[in-house]
Amino acid sequence: MSSPYARYDSLAGKVVFITGGASGIGADIVRAFRHNDSRVAFVDVQEDAGRAVAAETGALFIACDVTDIEALRAAIDRTRSELGLIGVLVNNAANDQRKPIDEMTPEDWDWSLGINLKPQFFSAQAVRPQMRELGGGSIINFSSIWWHSGGDPATHYVTAKAGVHGMSRALARGFGGDNIRVNVVEPGAVPTERQIALWYGPDGAGRIKDIVARQMLKSPLSGVEIAKTVLFLASDQSAMITRQTIRVDAGIG
Repeated sequence: MSSPYARYDSLAGKVVFITGGASGIGADIVRAFRHNDSRVAFVDVQEDAGRAVAAETGALFIACDVTDIEALRAAIDRTRSELGLIGVLVNNAANDQRKPIDEMTPEDWDWSLGINLKPQFFSAQAVRPQMRELGGGSIINFSSIWWHSGGDPATHYVTAKAGVHGMSRALARGFGGDNIRVNVVEPGAVPTERQIALWYGPDGAGRIKDIVARQMLKSPLSGVEIAKTVLFLASDQSAMITRQTIRVDAGIG
């Protein structure tokens, strides 16, 4: 079966570390890099799903809760030991749990920023010495288009996703002298299995149809399309692109 992914010579043999790679968009990103013969490690809390993706792709799976920064650092160290110096970091892990504004607690707020923003910074901090040793690298942080319109049921989530932009711009400036590029991908409405199960309701097909109707491009958005953009930003074809955001949303309005 042919692959939907382009091949980039610069990614062959490159060590790639991906957070949240066991399902959805993250699993498609793992597959995309493995198609490019990259050496891939990924972390996730979903152990059964993670082992399944690892068995399918040959990637290294490390069970890890990214909110545990010491465990995240240990996973990055293990990746270096087993695969080599990390040249690409993809901060994909996230959780868009919803809660009304009036019901939000300090614990809810801290939890959301703790999974949607904090690990992105500390994983970037942890891979910087490895990328510096390599002479450069690429960091791709994930945001979401939702923060542009606001997310009343998930104020903590959209706040974190907006914060990804400020953090990424600061990291791009701070890491630029090491030839480390930092960019942001903003996915649109991707109907992953998790999204459909949690948020689409009993008429999932109808919900997807409504979303597609709001898009300029009239096909459901997939994780494959997000992964294609990640590959480009990781490759040498984007060697002079940093501090940028790419929206992959089919032109949703």
